[in-house]
This record gives sequence, structure tokens and C-alpha cells, in this order.
Amino acid sequence: MTLKYSNILVAVDGSKSAECAFKKAVQIAQRNQAQLTLVHVIDTRAYVAINTYDRTMEDRAGEYAEELLRGYKEEAMKLGLVNMNTVIEYGSPKTVIPKKVAKEIEADLIICGATGLNAVERLLIGSVSEHITRSATCDVLVVRTEEKEEV
Repeated sequence: MTLKYSNILVAVDGSKSAECAFKKAVQIAQRNQAQLTLVHVIDTRAYVAINTYDRTMEDRAGEYAEELLRGYKEEAMKLGLVNMNTVIEYGSPKTVIPKKVAKEIEADLIICGATGLNAVERLLIGSVSEHITRSATCDVLVVRTEEKEEV
């Protein structure tokens, strides 16, 4: 059993929780001299609720994802991390992250924030981090924010 990580996956969605997960992921990647992959999943379940599928919504979501990942990548580079990739995927984050992206990059650690949803969303569709923890085939680190969560 090795105690060193080589392929770290961090899920980011723009939330405070994801920001904390990202910062911790950069530190762990640096200590382990590991490859860091930043992933943002565009949740296509939101489109199902809209009767007439609007292509511009998907385009805007893609632009937001690219901008978000570009910002995280720039921040990581300022902190001295150079061995990193970015991935944009479509689907349900709770299944795409552990079952698709983690397998494709052969992740040995997934890092995610404890909450990317508000309390009502979590009640209705469940916690992404909880689902990742249950279904991942590698280690999972769930990072909590230091701030109190608003309900």
C-alpha cells in the first residue's frame, strides 16, 4: 500500500465549499508531486425541468464552466502547481465524478466540498459529496468550510 497520491481529482462548482476543497487539493498535490485534475460537471438534470430546451442555456453553462476552471487553474499556477488538467463534463455530478471522470484519469483521491447545494436542494436530490463517498473506488476527502452554512 502506497501512502502517496499521484492522480488527484477535485470537483469545483463555484461554491465556497468547492473553493476550500480546491485550496486543500493544491496543497496535497504539491506535497505528493501529483497530477491535479479540476472537474466541473454541468448538471443536465436542470434542463429536464424546462419544457422547451434552450440551447443558449447550455452554451452559457459551458462558458461559465470554462471561466471557472480558467480562474482555478490560474490560481493554482500562482501557487506553483504546474501539473494539472481541467475537465468539463455533462450529466449528474454525483455519478459523473466517481464513475466516469475518476476512472478515466485513474484518480487515487477525489476531493470535494461538503456542500455545493443549499439545504432544500440537498433534501430533494441528495448530497453530491455523500454519493461520491459511497460510490468512489478510491479515497475521498470531503472538505468542510470554516463558515456556518446558511439554511
